[in-house]
Amino acid sequence: MIRIPTNRPPTHPGEMLLKEFLEPLAITQQELADKIYLPYQQIHDLINGRQPITPSIALRLAKLFGTSPDFWLNLQLRWDLYHALQTEAHDLENIQQFH
Repeated sequence: MIRIPTNRPPTHPGEMLLKEFLEPLAITQQELADKIYLPYQQIHDLINGRQPITPSIALRLAKLFGTSPDFWLNLQLRWDLYHALQTEAHDLENIQQFH
């Protein structure tokens, strides 16, 4: 089960990538792009919250950092669900469950 914070937005996967991986390992965005064979602009947009983690990116990051693709995809899923809940809150309140 994916836990979604209710009191604040979850951390964007790009921020997690920057703060928990790139900065501690002293890897630049360009170096990351080169290492995982993606354009610099795609990495830059990811770090700045304008690009989501895709399955392809998740596979590449998992391979590079020794994590699982699920780690990265779950970060993205939490981000997406939180924002969908904010946008859809009114409609969701009015949906009645089947009995």
